Amino acid sequence: MTVAEFAAADSGEFTGALLALWWDGHGDWQKAHEIAQDVPGADGAWVHAYLHREEGDAGNAAYWYRRAGRGVAEGDLRREWEDIVAEMLARG
Repeated sequence: MTVAEFAAADSGEFTGALLALWWDGHGDWQKAHEIAQDVPGADGAWVHAYLHREEGDAGNAAYWYRRAGRGVAEGDLRREWEDIVAEMLARG
């Protein structure tokens, strides 16, 4: 599945971190955040980090990037969203 196909798909096709990203991609940050908070492990932390960066809370985002084992992202938020989605989709 491509990132474009992911964005066009129905939310019912996804769970966990991908579901949180789907909701964020459809403009519902709050729902995305609620889901991400309940996703265990590095993927949940990564999405949680991205969401806090999007929110503008750099300190909280940095904490979650560390929990995810990733460097703090910079630059275009949409590009980061696409990169996260692509990586998670590639894993199957």
